[in-house]
Amino acid sequence: MINAMTPQHTFCDYCRQWVAMYKEGAVRDVTLSKYHLTCAWLQKLIPLLTLAELNRITYQQLLNDYAQSHERQTTMDFHHQLKGAVLDAVDEGLVDRDPTRKAIIKGKTPRAKKQKYLNQFELHRLLNDLNLGTDISWDWLILLIAKTGLRFSEAIALTPADFEFGRRVVSVSKTWDYKSGGGFVPTKNRSSVRKVQLDWQLVIQFSELTKSLPPDEPIFVNGKVYNSTANDVLERHCRHAEIPVISVHGLRHTHASLLLFAGVSIASVAKRLGHASMNTTQKTYLHIIQELENQDVDLVMRSISSLI
Repeated sequence: MINAMTPQHTFCDYCRQWVAMYKEGAVRDVTLSKYHLTCAWLQKLIPLLTLAELNRITYQQLLNDYAQSHERQTTMDFHHQLKGAVLDAVDEGLVDRDPTRKAIIKGKTPRAKKQKYLNQFELHRLLNDLNLGTDISWDWLILLIAKTGLRFSEAIALTPADFEFGRRVVSVSKTWDYKSGGGFVPTKNRSSVRKVQLDWQLVIQFSELTKSLPPDEPIFVNGKVYNSTANDVLERHCRHAEIPVISVHGLRHTHASLLLFAGVSIASVAKRLGHASMNTTQKTYLHIIQELENQDVDLVMRSISSLI
């Protein structure tokens, strides 16, 4: 039992102790910050609700209040984080029954989503707008992510030693903790540790760019790194090239989308992106996969009709 909690303690206090006991040191800092944010919302919405008062009605009211200012998926994430703590409280006898059972998830109508990726024509216009000089720059980062599909944190963690130019690959084995002051940290998951094939043009370009740089220092890091800086640079290029504005992460989506439209298998795309499973790839790019399936149906029908 967490610090001899009783049913008269508040649910807020229980959750804070639960996060400290079970999540600190066990999850990535970015995930831990989400748990802390959840606790902050509990303090705002139900600061005095005790464990004894936690039931299906009070829990549903909590979700409803949270949903008033959040979209449904965000409310679902909030519910999932709370559910772990609640079930432990039930196991410890602090709550009589599982109040999360049959919870209804609501939420605000999602905002119109910005375009997440470019088509091949738009990508060519973007890359032609880049200023690829003789020194490492954000423009070179944009090119690298567009051609490899790396995550931003993976790309800025690359060192010259990570490039195996003879084999035309770059090794992804770490990320750069740009959100918490910098430094190398582990990848998102074990599947993220991978070797990504490079084209010959990228090999020639980066072998020249990195030949005089320290082998074990990140090539894109010079002081504090901000994702927003890279996004600002990318936005300027998008506007100048007169194409839809996307984020740096949108370059990763662009890379994956072009591979799928080119007929590369979902398994290969998942491996190249460092996804933990093909399910992640299928879920993220469902709209593209469905579009390809429609094209396949048309192709099958044309093939069959030509048999007579």
